[in-house]
Amino acid sequence: MAIEEAIVSKLNFDATSALVKTVRKTACESCSSRDACSTIENGESMEVEVINNIGAKTGDRVVISIETASLLKLSFLLYIFPILLMILGAVVGHKTAPLLNFDESVFSAILSFFFFFLSFVFIKFKGKTLSKKNEYKPKIVRIINQ
Repeated sequence: MAIEEAIVSKLNFDATSALVKTVRKTACESCSSRDACSTIENGESMEVEVINNIGAKTGDRVVISIETASLLKLSFLLYIFPILLMILGAVVGHKTAPLLNFDESVFSAILSFFFFFLSFVFIKFKGKTLSKKNEYKPKIVRIINQ
């Protein structure tokens, strides 16, 4: 389970979700690209929408977490899936090129990049549906101080 500390900056209308401001330290400590990461505003903090089932209020310091299984599924979707589709495109291109009288390596490269592009289109649409599911949203698990 990925855990971070945050400060509640805004409650949504029904108070079942909130926006929290956090500094990503735990997950980013060992990352060599943390200074160039576009998800971190001003190199310091970012704002995240979280589920607020425990009644945290604006200004509360809280602990947020996301389930490991959800994090692994999303990591697979973002990092492994495009590579697998790229390899699949290369194999399909290699096998179908002789049937279409194309050069195997050129057609393999073209289909490889086409499948790679299609994987990002799929991720874009799948991301919209996954973002609506609560299992993929971080949750406030504890209020540190009020």
